[in-house]
Order: sequence, then C-alpha cells, then structure tokens
Amino acid sequence: MDDCIIIGAGPAGLTAAIYLARFHLKIRLFDCGSSRAAMIPRTHNHAGYPGGIKGTELLRRMRKQAEEFGAVCETAEVTEIVRVGEDFDVRIGDRSVPARSVLLATGVVNIRPEMDPRVHDDALARGLIRYCPICDGYEVTDKRVGVIGTGDHGMKEALFLRGYTRDVTLIAPGARHDLDAACQAKLDEAGIVHVDGPCSPMRIAGDAMAVTTPGGELTFDSVYPALGSTIRSALAVAAGARATADGCLEVDDHQRTSIPGLFAAGDVVKGLDQISHAIGEAGVAATTIRNLLDERRPLRR
Repeated sequence: MDDCIIIGAGPAGLTAAIYLARFHLKIRLFDCGSSRAAMIPRTHNHAGYPGGIKGTELLRRMRKQAEEFGAVCETAEVTEIVRVGEDFDVRIGDRSVPARSVLLATGVVNIRPEMDPRVHDDALARGLIRYCPICDGYEVTDKRVGVIGTGDHGMKEALFLRGYTRDVTLIAPGARHDLDAACQAKLDEAGIVHVDGPCSPMRIAGDAMAVTTPGGELTFDSVYPALGSTIRSALAVAAGARATADGCLEVDDHQRTSIPGLFAAGDVVKGLDQISHAIGEAGVAATTIRNLLDERRPLRR
C-alpha cells in the first residue's frame, strides 16, 4: 500500500512528492498529462530563474527531483477515489490502487475563446495569447492589449492590465457586453475601450493577434481571454468533499479537505493560481500528511 497517492503532477503535486519522498514515505503520482504549467512558454516571476524558464522544463526538473528520492510517477487518469476505512482506493478504470492518504493537485482548465485549437496553441507559444496577467503582465508593458471578457470579471482583468499599458480594449465574447453603469464608469475613467462582440474568428497576423468584431478587425500585441476556468475538483466532490459554489475544494489551514486523509493543494483550492502559492500549499499539505500517518502508525527507520 502506498503511503500517499498524489493526483496531478503540476507544481503542487510534484512539490508534495519531493517532500513526502524525503520523509521516507512510499509515494505514487498519477498524472493525465494536462498540467496548466506545461502551457507556459516562459515564466519570469518564478524565483531562482533569471531569464525565465519554460513551463515544460520546470516540470521536467521537478519530476526528476521527485524521482531521485523514490517517488513513482505514472501517466494515467484517475476515475474515482473511494474511502475504505481510514484508507483509500484510487481507481484508474478497472485498476484499484490502495493508499493511506490522497492529495488532490489537479488544478484548473482555462476556458478558451472560440478559435482553431492549432492557432490557439501557436499563439499561446508565441505570447500572442496569454492567460495570467499576474504572471506575465510585465511582458505587455506599453503594448496593445485586448481582453476578451465582460461583466465584473472582464472589467477587473482589463483594469489590472491597465497598470502595464495605456492601450487596453475589452471585447465582449458574445454579441453584447454585460456591463452595468458602475463597470462602464470604471472602464471609462481608466481610458479602457469596450467593444461589443462576437470576437471571432481570431487569427495570427504576423507578430500580432487579429480579432474580428462587428465593427471591424482589431489587432493586438497580446490577447488575454478573461472567460474563467473549470475547477478540476470532481473526483473529490464525488467522494464527498465539500467545495465552494464555483467548485474550489474547501480546505483548512493545513490543506485538509472535509474528508479525513484527503488533502488538496494548488489551483484546485481557491487561491492566487500561482506556482509559488501552489508550492507553498504543497509543502504544508505534505508535512501534515507525514504527521497524520505518524500518528496512525509511528514512522521509524
């Protein structure tokens, strides 16, 4: 039986694996290969990497480090978590893997604008589409930026980016904006143009992103979709864990869910959606898991 099964091998899952393996515990990670961190062309705000580092390279290094201490990483999609006494069965189709504890680090999936997936991925790799202004707003300093979104969420993202550039346009994803008078006033005060949609098709035009609107085609150095995200918490919720209305798993200060022995860290928990924050949560979760297992059966060499 594994001491802990970690579901998801992004920054949170891999950090927890490093900690737990160094606690001399038997650790297994299951990962379906869709970490959002792998989509980052180059992160410049992750401490310790002057010049930045590609998301795929960061994950490769973290996985290698976890494996150096004995963590086992498998490519597989977990389909169910079942409580068995104080332990768990983690199921991958017909296969069942027992564990004394489980850590969910499955993250979220960004909701993409309607466009050709190949064009989207090419634009993302080139920085023509970006999803995290906290991560890379610096890179669009004084550039022309489009934000696809509306309502309070779209307004807030546009206002955040206004701190980097004067040239920000908020484009409705649908036919018309859903902006109340207060939202419109804040946008107008900041000098942010708001344009009705729909905003498709979108295409790469040289070194820019071209967005088609009813009023004509607009071009931007970068486009930020502000369409929200899907929280990948269904496994834990199906097992009985509590979640917020938007699907984020509820945890205490030690990353414990409402199910004893089931933990969560990273973007699947409400937070900043930042690598550094996910890593911190993973360290807390891993230490709590170690202490929980020691209480149940003292860990001795």
